[in-house]
Amino acid sequence: MSTQKQPKTSTVKGPTQWFTGEVYFNAYYSGEQPSRARLNLVRFTPGAHTAWHKHAVGQTLHVTEGMGYVQSQGEEVIELHPGDTVYTPPGEWHWHGATAEQFVCHLALWEAPTDSDEPETVWGEKLTRDEYPNQP
Repeated sequence: MSTQKQPKTSTVKGPTQWFTGEVYFNAYYSGEQPSRARLNLVRFTPGAHTAWHKHAVGQTLHVTEGMGYVQSQGEEVIELHPGDTVYTPPGEWHWHGATAEQFVCHLALWEAPTDSDEPETVWGEKLTRDEYPNQP
């Protein structure tokens, strides 16, 4: 098999049950067996963020521009800047998104679980107003 250019994907608006605010993403890669890798570019408008969620095999985020946050449940909020890379372990509830004043874009890399009956991502509740930092 030779090098293959991946097909271009359309930008999709993030579903309101998973996100607060305007979020857009491109699904750049979804590996076929034996690869289980997934790669998306996610763009959050100011104040936009995910609901609480967890990944079966963990998730790595790499910030490409803007400023954002990530937080694991029960832990301190981490501020994110361009060039920052963060890893959230398997099964850890967390959220991430933009600051209230700036956009943030990040690459999201995760894997599908080996058990095809286990979901890649489990979505929980949206953040309360008190959980999101620096509300205007």
